[in-house]
Amino acid sequence: VQLQASGGGLVQAGGSLRLSCAASGSVNAMGWYRQAPGKERELVAAITSGGNTNYADSVKGRFTISRGNAKNMVYLQMNSLEPEDTAVYYCAASHLRLITSELRRGNNYDSWGPGTQVTVSS
Repeated sequence: VQLQASGGGLVQAGGSLRLSCAASGSVNAMGWYRQAPGKERELVAAITSGGNTNYADSVKGRFTISRGNAKNMVYLQMNSLEPEDTAVYYCAASHLRLITSELRRGNNYDSWGPGTQVTVSS
């Protein structure tokens, strides 16, 4: 399965962006990870095929992950963006039917997109 993400860009602090990711085939869980310069890749948000979600504490209340009706799409609505959100954002997908607690493990995802840059200026 190939993943194609879009929607990254440059925004001022307090602004919003919406990331989209399309999978070329059928998938179950999908998620967004990010990696800032000099830091490890971390989970931002993920969602099971049934709609259960898991968020990083740093984005709770600001970001919302959702699936498209076709289930091969995932979106990340990012509001109240902060400079600390600056990173390359990666879409990930799994053929596994994961439970909520398993969404946080990067090893459970077998497809990764090429990444899209999000830059938040102060």
